[in-house]
Amino acid sequence: MTTADPAPDAPGLDPRRVLVFREVARAGSLSGAARTLGWTQPAVSQHLARLERDAGTALVLRGPAGVTLTEAGRGLLARADAVAAELRAAAGELAALAEARTGTVRLVAFPSAAATLVPDALAALHAERPEVRVGLEEAEPPEAVAQVLADDADLALVFGYDGPPDGLGPLAFTALYDEPVRLVVGPGAGAVRLADLADADWVGGCPRCRGHLVACCEAAGFTPRVQHSTDDYVVVQNLVARGVGVTVLPETALRAYRHDGVRVLEEPALGRRRVGLAYRPGAETVPATAALVAHLRRAASTI
Repeated sequence: MTTADPAPDAPGLDPRRVLVFREVARAGSLSGAARTLGWTQPAVSQHLARLERDAGTALVLRGPAGVTLTEAGRGLLARADAVAAELRAAAGELAALAEARTGTVRLVAFPSAAATLVPDALAALHAERPEVRVGLEEAEPPEAVAQVLADDADLALVFGYDGPPDGLGPLAFTALYDEPVRLVVGPGAGAVRLADLADADWVGGCPRCRGHLVACCEAAGFTPRVQHSTDDYVVVQNLVARGVGVTVLPETALRAYRHDGVRVLEEPALGRRRVGLAYRPGAETVPATAALVAHLRRAASTI
């Protein structure tokens, strides 16, 4: 038993010719449609004839005073008006997107940036372009980069120590600012340097932050005893304030929250953290995304 070949698809109507027909119907004549379109009358007649062949029926009746619509033509005109309305709506939507009046941007940011940089940028963007929607999700850099690579996010606010973060792969990176990393100790610690804390208990942060801490301490001649681990800079400072450890924190984390019971000390040996945006090449040219990037840059200039 053999399976019959499927019947070929019925020919469709060329939407361009449908819109030409609409002009003929609105003008009431081929010559009037030609003037509106800026075409020659034979060109309009040719498109109309081809449309009627594709439709399999006459759409207009031609006469010395112009054209009148057949029943099929009246039915098609209603559809043609709907097509024209949809195209006008699409053109308006595209114009709004091109001017960044509308659009959606998916942003992923690490916690301290989400608490400091992002709110100012979103508030300024909303005041300027209230119809641009931004969805914010909080994630550490590796997870944020993975979301951009998977097309689950448009922009990722990420950081690396003394340079861009690792693992960007094909993504582009735009630096926004560099910030110092500070030594954070209890109120009775006195004037200390990193090398003075070889015997202290330490509070470590995310894996990248702990790795940076260990590298800096080893360069100072010791391996830190990381007794506690948390990504929450509020918890970190509460632990330090109660004398159960010391830590290091970047400037934005201390801007987001500063406990009265800790002392923050400059320590050049801790280096700096580079904060920036990771995105797929070309994403920065999408108007809504470009508008958000501009406001993130402005907010970063105050740090």
